[in-house]
Amino acid sequence: MSIDMSQFHQVFFEECFEGLEAMESGLLSLDIGDIDPEAINTIFRAAHSIKGGSGTFGFTVVAEYTHIMETLLDEMRDGRRQVTKQAVDVLLGSVDCLREMLTSIQNEEEVNAQSVAQHQAALETELNGSSSTPSAPAVSAAPPVAASVEEEEEEPEIEEEQGWKISFCPYLNLLRTGNDPVRLFRELSALGQLTANVNIQDIPNFNELDPEECNISWELVLVGDIAESAVREIFSWVEEDCELELSPLAKPKKKKKPKAAAPALIASPVVAETKDVASAAVVAPPPTTVVKKVPTEAEAAKNAPKASSSIRVDTDKIDTLINMVGEVVITQSMLGLIGENFTMDKVGQLKRGLAQLERHTRDLQQSVMNIRMLPISFVFSRFPRLVHDISTKLNKKITLKLVGENTEVDKAVVELINDPLVHLIRNSLDHGIEMPAERIAAGKPETGTIELKAYHRGGHIVIEIIDDGRGMDKSKLLAKAIEKGLVEESAIMTDKQILELIFMPGFSTAEQLSDISGRGVGMDVVRRNIQSLGGNIDIISELGKGSTIAIHLPLTLAILDGQSVAVGDETYIVPLVSIIESINITEKMLNKVAGKGETFKLRNEYLPIIRMREIFNVKSGAATKPNEGVIVVVEGQGALCGFLVDELLGQQQVVIKSLEANYRRVEGVSGATILGDGSVALILDVPGLVRLSVC
Repeated sequence: MSIDMSQFHQVFFEECFEGLEAMESGLLSLDIGDIDPEAINTIFRAAHSIKGGSGTFGFTVVAEYTHIMETLLDEMRDGRRQVTKQAVDVLLGSVDCLREMLTSIQNEEEVNAQSVAQHQAALETELNGSSSTPSAPAVSAAPPVAASVEEEEEEPEIEEEQGWKISFCPYLNLLRTGNDPVRLFRELSALGQLTANVNIQDIPNFNELDPEECNISWELVLVGDIAESAVREIFSWVEEDCELELSPLAKPKKKKKPKAAAPALIASPVVAETKDVASAAVVAPPPTTVVKKVPTEAEAAKNAPKASSSIRVDTDKIDTLINMVGEVVITQSMLGLIGENFTMDKVGQLKRGLAQLERHTRDLQQSVMNIRMLPISFVFSRFPRLVHDISTKLNKKITLKLVGENTEVDKAVVELINDPLVHLIRNSLDHGIEMPAERIAAGKPETGTIELKAYHRGGHIVIEIIDDGRGMDKSKLLAKAIEKGLVEESAIMTDKQILELIFMPGFSTAEQLSDISGRGVGMDVVRRNIQSLGGNIDIISELGKGSTIAIHLPLTLAILDGQSVAVGDETYIVPLVSIIESINITEKMLNKVAGKGETFKLRNEYLPIIRMREIFNVKSGAATKPNEGVIVVVEGQGALCGFLVDELLGQQQVVIKSLEANYRRVEGVSGATILGDGSVALILDVPGLVRLSVC
């Protein structure tokens, strides 16, 4: 019987990708020229964990590659090597290479051997090219000169043979932790000459043998000039699962020594016997250049690891959930006792029990939802590297500030918001922040700033991308839209409407195409993706000062606070966060505009009306007269609109079900829910309906 290691693969990959993010973040924070032992140790530990786990699961290509990274990092943390920009760039490239390798293995695809070899060559060049090994003295060739040398004789000399004697006695549960002694020995043999003697005296009879228990121990001899820390580092994985003793070796050794000093010799072209190989001149391999390419969104999506199907939960959240379940069980038991011997004098007790059950159910629901909440740092942590690479490519100096990284949001939102944010930040890097010379001429610091900010507002999370760049030229935007035929030349537009032109398909103001931005695709997709999450996007920009792009998203995609409204015999749900107010209307408040439909006047502002009966073709139920209906004033895409409904039914929390996954996409509807009576109610897509009203 053997352990099926594949059951641990998913956890291994998740931990590896987290380790790679920690390495990337640590490398970007290193100060060139300075050695920060704590930062380098953090990077080293992440690399060591990936190497150890890869060896355990048999991913030797990853383990061998990471071993070279470890060597370079080890020299940095020991002070033998300075932190240089070239070394950091090579290590960042190695992080990318590891991510590609792990993603390929996770997807059960072939590893790109060419890419691995290229990055490995760059690592080895950086490692060997900066070697501190002293060069050998020059040896000149000359004709042989006769010399009288007396015969050598053996003379006893005590020399310590360097190495370690290792007593390794694993505990019974070693194998259950996923560790394999054979892999440890393989790592030891890479350090020097290894001899192993196994002790099998403690192995039980076959009938009593448990294949998941380790009943053997080893006496190891490791010969070589090896530091004790290097040996203990290999056993660091199992130090709590074994008894380990190390003692240095000391052994007499005969050594040949000349009886009398020989006359000085001039080396001949033919060297009879060269015993000191270290004296040979070491020629460093030619430098290998790794061309770094800033990945496009499509490439990034292709190389991205699979979305995690698991989630790590704080134990405090689990404890709260267990307590809530306990309260529900107690209340259920109490109601069960009331039901067994129910009489009318127990009605009051029954109502109190039901109210208590409702309260506990609501608390239980909140606890379950909290489990799905993750800090937005899971998304934000990917962008320092993006800013570093693109700013280097564009020869710009840019600082990224992260604010509100601990703001929590639903796991589904975390997984889907990454691509829109990547596109928006790339645009800020390319179009927003000016070149250093241009910034200095404008009286700005040569280093531009992009701030990525997250915070809660009501039932939403707001993510802002703020830059102090050149801002958007509204006149240029309008002229470009007219040139492309997207708007009429005679159109009168507000500043907000002009800024939103960038979300039109095919719109771009880039003077030339690049692999970063400017192809006229993307911003419309960004808005569509954000709207698919139930959110919206706004822009504020001032020419010469910078721009702010704000994304508003629901905290969760599973439960919604909504207002139930009646339209004929049908019930619809309007998201509560979109509702401004509700008004009983009269005939005098309605106005008809030729070719534009109906409007109504609200505090000196005319708002378009959408008759819900007409939009959804509801013919059941008695038609409501305008002076008997209700206008629900909603906001979407920064614009106000009025939904004309028959009646307000009440507020409630509803569980969102995907209509597209279970039926098909319906214009003006974002999902559906099941009401208490078992009927289905559609959830209105407010931004989509508002766009319909202003078109």
